[in-house]
Amino acid sequence: MAERGLEPSPAAVAALPPEVRAQLAELELELSEGDITQKGYEKKRSKLLSPYIPQAQETDSAVQKEHRNQTPAPSAAQTSAPSKYHRSRSGGARDERYRSDIHTEAVQAALAKHKEQKMALPMPTKRRSTFVQSPADACTPPENFSAPPDVTTTTSSSSSSSSMRPANIDLPPSGIVKGMHKGSNRSSLMDTADGVPVSSRVSTKIQQLLNTLKRPKRPPLKEFFVDDSEEIVEVPQPDPNQPKPEGRQMTPVKGEPLGVICNWPPALESALQRWGTTQAKCPCLTALDVTGKPIYTLTYGKLWSRSLKLAYTLLNKLGTKNEPVLKPGDRVALVYPNNDPVMFMVAFYGCLLAEVIPVPIEDAGGQQIGFLLGSCGIALALTSEVCLKGLPKTQNGEIVQFKGWPRLKWVVTDSKYLSKPPKDWQPHISPAGTEPAYIEYKTSKEGSVMGVTVSRLAMLSHCQALSQACNYSEGETVVNVLDFKKDAGLWHGMFANVMNKMHTISVPYSVMKTCPLSWVQRVHTHKAKVALVKCRDLHWAMMAHRDQRDVSLSSLRMLIVTDGANPWSVSSCDAFLSLFQSHGLKPEAICPCATSAEAMTVAIRRPGVPGAPLPGRAILSMNGLSYGVIRVNTEDKNSALTVQDVGHVMPGGMMCIVRPDGPPQLCKTDEIGEICVSSRTGGMMYFGLAGVTKNTFEVIPVNSAGSPVGDVPFIRSGLLGFVGPGSLVFVVGKMDGLLMVSGRRHNADDIVATGLAVESIKTVYRGRIAVFSVSVFYDERIVVVAEQRPDASEEDSFQWMSRVLQAIDSIHQVGVYCLALVPANTLPKTPLGGIHISQTKQLFLEGSLHPCNILMCPHTCVTNLPKPRQKQPGVGPASVMVGNLVAGKRIAQAAGRDLGQIEENDLVKKHQFLAEILQWRAQATPDHVLFMLLNAKGTTVCTASCLQLHKRAERIAAVLGDKGHLNAGDNVVLLYPPGIELIAAFYGCLYAGCIPVTVRPPHAQNLTATLPTVRMIVDVSKAACILTTQTLMRLLRSREAAAAVDVKTWPTIIDTDDLPRKRLPQLYKPPTPEMLAYLDFSVSTTGMLTGVKMSHCAVNALCRAIKLQCELYSSRQIAICLDPYCGLGFALWCLCSVYSGHQSILIPPMELENNLFLWLSTVNQYKIRDTFCSYSVMELCTKGLGNQVEVLKTRGINLSCIRTCVVVAEERPRIALQQSFSKLFKDIGLSPRAVSTTFGSRVNVAICLQGTSGPDPTTVYVDLKSLRHDRVRLVERGAPQSLLLSESGKILPGVKVVIVNPETKGPVGDSHLGEIWVNSPHTASGYYTIYDSETLQADHFNTRLSFGDPAQTLWARTGYLGFVRRTELTAATGERHDALYVVGGLDETLELRGLRYHPIDIETSVSRIHRSMAECAVFTWTNLLVVVVELCGSEQEALDLVPLVTNVVLEEHYLIVGVVVVVDPGVIPINSRGEKQRMHLRDSFLADQLDPIYVAYNM
Repeated sequence: MAERGLEPSPAAVAALPPEVRAQLAELELELSEGDITQKGYEKKRSKLLSPYIPQAQETDSAVQKEHRNQTPAPSAAQTSAPSKYHRSRSGGARDERYRSDIHTEAVQAALAKHKEQKMALPMPTKRRSTFVQSPADACTPPENFSAPPDVTTTTSSSSSSSSMRPANIDLPPSGIVKGMHKGSNRSSLMDTADGVPVSSRVSTKIQQLLNTLKRPKRPPLKEFFVDDSEEIVEVPQPDPNQPKPEGRQMTPVKGEPLGVICNWPPALESALQRWGTTQAKCPCLTALDVTGKPIYTLTYGKLWSRSLKLAYTLLNKLGTKNEPVLKPGDRVALVYPNNDPVMFMVAFYGCLLAEVIPVPIEDAGGQQIGFLLGSCGIALALTSEVCLKGLPKTQNGEIVQFKGWPRLKWVVTDSKYLSKPPKDWQPHISPAGTEPAYIEYKTSKEGSVMGVTVSRLAMLSHCQALSQACNYSEGETVVNVLDFKKDAGLWHGMFANVMNKMHTISVPYSVMKTCPLSWVQRVHTHKAKVALVKCRDLHWAMMAHRDQRDVSLSSLRMLIVTDGANPWSVSSCDAFLSLFQSHGLKPEAICPCATSAEAMTVAIRRPGVPGAPLPGRAILSMNGLSYGVIRVNTEDKNSALTVQDVGHVMPGGMMCIVRPDGPPQLCKTDEIGEICVSSRTGGMMYFGLAGVTKNTFEVIPVNSAGSPVGDVPFIRSGLLGFVGPGSLVFVVGKMDGLLMVSGRRHNADDIVATGLAVESIKTVYRGRIAVFSVSVFYDERIVVVAEQRPDASEEDSFQWMSRVLQAIDSIHQVGVYCLALVPANTLPKTPLGGIHISQTKQLFLEGSLHPCNILMCPHTCVTNLPKPRQKQPGVGPASVMVGNLVAGKRIAQAAGRDLGQIEENDLVKKHQFLAEILQWRAQATPDHVLFMLLNAKGTTVCTASCLQLHKRAERIAAVLGDKGHLNAGDNVVLLYPPGIELIAAFYGCLYAGCIPVTVRPPHAQNLTATLPTVRMIVDVSKAACILTTQTLMRLLRSREAAAAVDVKTWPTIIDTDDLPRKRLPQLYKPPTPEMLAYLDFSVSTTGMLTGVKMSHCAVNALCRAIKLQCELYSSRQIAICLDPYCGLGFALWCLCSVYSGHQSILIPPMELENNLFLWLSTVNQYKIRDTFCSYSVMELCTKGLGNQVEVLKTRGINLSCIRTCVVVAEERPRIALQQSFSKLFKDIGLSPRAVSTTFGSRVNVAICLQGTSGPDPTTVYVDLKSLRHDRVRLVERGAPQSLLLSESGKILPGVKVVIVNPETKGPVGDSHLGEIWVNSPHTASGYYTIYDSETLQADHFNTRLSFGDPAQTLWARTGYLGFVRRTELTAATGERHDALYVVGGLDETLELRGLRYHPIDIETSVSRIHRSMAECAVFTWTNLLVVVVELCGSEQEALDLVPLVTNVVLEEHYLIVGVVVVVDPGVIPINSRGEKQRMHLRDSFLADQLDPIYVAYNM
């Protein structure tokens, strides 16, 4: 800190006298020009400042003091109770592998810098019940547990508890009734949050988020790239100022030669034979019990005799003489627990003596281990009796077949089961050669397990090199705390000790957990010369050392720190030395080493000479490291990495450093690369994986020109580092922990260390943090996952998370993409208790991590998005048209058959009015049944013949005159459930000259949500009277209704249940066909209530077009399962049968909820050829009957009679749903060609309808990226980013369609995207609104093309985007067929980053991400994309969805999600047509009425 103290703060500098400031500036200039050395500069500067420095120092130290107070020193947190060290440890103890006071200080300084520019991150909103704490202690949170204010009191419908979506209801339109609709601009509404009080919690959070996002992002603009929609995105350009290596090319470094020893055994087994027969009483291995006391010592004699017995048994006693189970060279699995080194050692040497290859593995069960066993062809597993008893078994006592494991025969190796070999039997011990000795397993970065094969020669040479490097001598005692089955624990504790007749004391991990000081006590008791440890063991011993004052470590000549390759080991070594130096530990005894499964021991620091100076440290710049360059850190103390050496190259070895990626080019001397080792002491191959082996074990380095350097093959060690002065080896990280982000390298361990340095004690459980990278949107993104302490509060956790982001940002200059906290003890563990990184990553990617807190920062991290699209100044419509003609493209238009040319010998044609047609039918065919209404049981509850309907209509007309005192032209609201009563009331109004308005009745269980819509339509339509049933009349006047609307001001309500038998003196006949017939009111998906006027001639034309398209006549029957209140559903239900005379079987959709089979069984029973339904009905059948197809078969339901099954819709066809439906019911006869869709809009309810003749609907694949630019580009099936679109049925007779640019109103060419305009005799005649806005009327109903239409046709604008494409098919007229494709509603589209998105496309991507997703919806608010997802799984999966949603939208749509809201099933409102009401959802979200499970605000 001293040099830091002399640094006056900027404020202090500003306070200096001007002449001093001028002199300082001159000094700076001299330094930058090179006229003065750094040393001279500092000297002069301190002289200048010395009179002013005291106050500068004071202010600075005050800042530090403040930080010290904030951060309880880790030691303080652990002093609580000396005798109970492990209890205080279990909570927040830091993982001291990464302990570094310097680093903690640097992090604090970085955070202090951030504090000045305080970031207000909005805290996520979380439902109180959601997160189950760790399984260990699912405790109820204390009272002060911070939770957001409870919002459950708001009116979220009672349905949220049930998993079923409530009955589809049309919610009241948001805001006021608009005379405007479709194309009209809603942006002004969006900015004001549509009248939501700004105090809303959600709004303030979003405001906070917007303020955070307004801060400049790190990368300057030049790093963005332009996304030409044809090209895939490119990587950002490298920074021209980045440091580049400047040294010469390195030359390989040699270790000292291997000494020649005369009596060196020819094989490791010979050494065992020698000691076992000549020094039988010498101790070889001591095992400890759970309390850390020695329980058994294996002597060399016992090891030899028991290994012999095992070898003999393996070769002669398994199987028969002619068919032995094992042959020399076979692989055998060794399954022994970590606390049984004796049985393991006997088994290992027994295998070596029998010449079979041992494969030591961890405890049984891992699937990846199964892969290793399978690839090694293992059929036999050796284990101990105790271990075998502990294995899971089936009911008949056999050992369970583990997932992914081959079938194994288990052999118990306890002495009592082994046969003594005959006197004349001797094992075959040949001199060590290149044949395999054993296989050591290693887990790759991706989580797959590979076996590194080690030859007998390598095993022997490695022992020799270790013995020479460590200066081992006979009879020394070694304390081993490592895993004895692999790596250094195996090499030193099982091989080198036998080679040198040493005594190993094995301290198992389970003992370390209960008694962390046990290894230090063993060293003290046995006067051990060598100890093998990891940093973790040093740390645990430091924490527990208060219990033992009298231990001495003076006997240690080597304390081998085997994870010295972790750059953060240096601080553990220093701290351990400073604590235990007073207990006799010599500074030169600390020997870090670097190892890897492939290269074995890479380098080890030799035991030092007492009094000799200790090796120096490298203090490196993290920025330099991220570019792979070695730079001594000068500029910023905060981002420095201090690294200790791991000694010299092994005796007899050679080392070089090569580039980690691409060909193995030798690095320059100041470049970081992968350490490669060439020697006889490394592994020989990955068993059974020849390809990977070549890249790892047979590397020939090349120079910068690409030509090989020498012919000696090297082995890649998987370690990153460099060779420093004096040929000392420095390791800065592992290849497995390398995170490549935007072309810079970061080390996972470094980021863990930074996370731990941020006051993690209150939040992180036992310092357990995992860091890995995931690939999202053409780059790697960093993910940090930590275990949260059970007692951590929401505030603490969120505070910690936001500080970690800032610290990593400051120190590593890299953004974190996702930071997640999971409950304590829930991350997958490695056998020795560490975090299993690859499994954690796997869980994260598949959405099974179950975080309890999450923070995503895509806005800060994702800097490689394409540039937002700039709209070009518009090309005039005339130029567009000329351009199309020049390019040979026709103008995009299409038409149905010409109504005039179709011959009809039908009497209907002479009637202009529907009321006349009904009267004529009542006379001509009085008993012909037009309508049949079915209930849920499928029985007919009501029918209506022509005469019955006519009579009923007359009575209603009479009542309207008598009770209602209505005049012709008055509006009448019809409030009926779906049925024949509704139809009769409609014709009654026509008979009386009134204008009917059909309205969906309110839902008795949900009046608050449904009654306001009814009230609004009654008010807007200025209805003079309401016709309804007695039940509904009572409901309208009930007390419950009064709570929702004003019930005193209803117009006259007439119930039509019991009508007097009265006839009208005469039926009303409109003076002209242009007069109004009825009003059609509907709430659009954007929450607009729109009423359109339908004239008598339009009604007639509509019925005629449908009749011709569907070939309807009196002898036909159709089944309708639709809501009859607006659009084409109303026309099919009420109008068409009267016009065409066919019989309609009416199935109210809500009856399906009680009987899913109803619709299909009706179709089957009546052998219906044509049926109409809505998407809701289709979805209900697909989801509900998906697993009932067999039941349908047994009920005898057969759908082969269906010729057309038409979905009535006002949206883009939902192909996936149609295909699922067709596929599902194919087995019961449904023809895949039968299912089709209609298209209509507010201005014209029926533009397309498939009908009976004409070609099948066509499909095309279009490019999504082009679509966002308002272009259509056809692509092949399976192309990336392709979207399947289907034609929306055939254009109806008499209908003309043209595709128009919505801005210029000029026509566009074939296969171009534009607004669909329509001209037809059945177009509505205008909006019916309170303020009859003339301009809107003209714009939407009577508009002309700005160019290229000499006929000056009047068009109506549908408000939908689509395109026309001429196909190869032939239409009924004999010409080529023009297909109309609907892409989506204009007012639904989202304008983001200058591009046009359709919500359905984003929703389709999101809905695929997780099995627990029910429904999802998107909308924007102040340029933020909000995604609402319904969770049908358990609430602990809620936060799994946040990263998945963010990833998929980024990957597939190049958009950053601003807010992810997780809600209960049924919360997203859906209207009667099955369309999502996104604007309602938006308003509920902003008004805080969704009662969300979780709201995540992405940074």
